[in-house]
Amino acid sequence: MAENSNKILAPGTAAPDFALHSTPDQVVSLSDFRGAPLIVAFYPADWSPVCGDQMGLYNEVLAEFHKFKAKIVGISVDGAWCHDAFAQNRKLHFPLLADFEPKGAVARKYGAYRASEGVCERALFVIDPKGTIAWSYLSPVGVNPGADGILDALEQLAAKK
Repeated sequence: MAENSNKILAPGTAAPDFALHSTPDQVVSLSDFRGAPLIVAFYPADWSPVCGDQMGLYNEVLAEFHKFKAKIVGISVDGAWCHDAFAQNRKLHFPLLADFEPKGAVARKYGAYRASEGVCERALFVIDPKGTIAWSYLSPVGVNPGADGILDALEQLAAKK
């Protein structure tokens, strides 16, 4: 795949499995979330202004996600210790997963890695309870994509039941 080709995985694609550190001694995998919708939010870096705003917004709207029984994870190439400090600072109530080593391996599987900069794209995925991508969106890296698209995708998923 070409660098920064902006080809994230499309709806209807089976979500690639992953097992990433949520803390230095705990690993979270995609299969842990089977049976309920999962929001996967790839973002470039902890501590950057836009990323902080984006993760903070998702923290504020967690109750809306939970209405659809959806869980959310944030994924960047930062390490687990960096995520821990960032999550505590921002009082986040959802896991941040470290796509740290091999750097960006999971982001690459989702087409959400910016190889030229060594960070994740700002890419969003809603994965259905069976593990298929129901919705995906690639935001410009400097723009907070908000939560409206995620909520619309969750509503559509709920309507299909």
